[in-house]
Amino acid sequence: MKSSERGFTLIEVLISITIMAMASGAAGAAIFQIMRNTERNSDHMTVVRQVENAGLWISQDALMALSVNATASLTPPDFLALSWITWDANGGNPVYHSARYFFEGLTNGVGALKRNHTSTAGANEYSLIAQYIYYDTSNVDNTSNASYQSPILTVKITSLV
Repeated sequence: MKSSERGFTLIEVLISITIMAMASGAAGAAIFQIMRNTERNSDHMTVVRQVENAGLWISQDALMALSVNATASLTPPDFLALSWITWDANGGNPVYHSARYFFEGLTNGVGALKRNHTSTAGANEYSLIAQYIYYDTSNVDNTSNASYQSPILTVKITSLV
């Protein structure tokens, strides 16, 4: 090549292509790792929110409860039963309420926790409380359960991604 000509030699081009390929590979691996971690974190946050929601509903009902039946005294898929009394605004007549928590759609021990609220005033409401909840009576140490030793109600909710 003449000294007045400018350009790159074949070796310089090959080295620059190799460096670019390595940088692109590293960037691609980093993006893949970020995407995988983002999905895992999103799944983790979903199940945490499900457990928090179950805790909110159960604690609201438990604060009003006069009677409690926990997992040990119930037949699966029933999980927890709470009863309480309120008084209506028209003369203070008692209204009897009950909330039954139960599992539905269990597949490999994972299903939805639902709530059925009934009252003598005519309420008969079903609510989805939480999804991805683990309930397997053969796995006593890890499953969701509830126990009641007056005056303490202990509820363990296990959720799986």
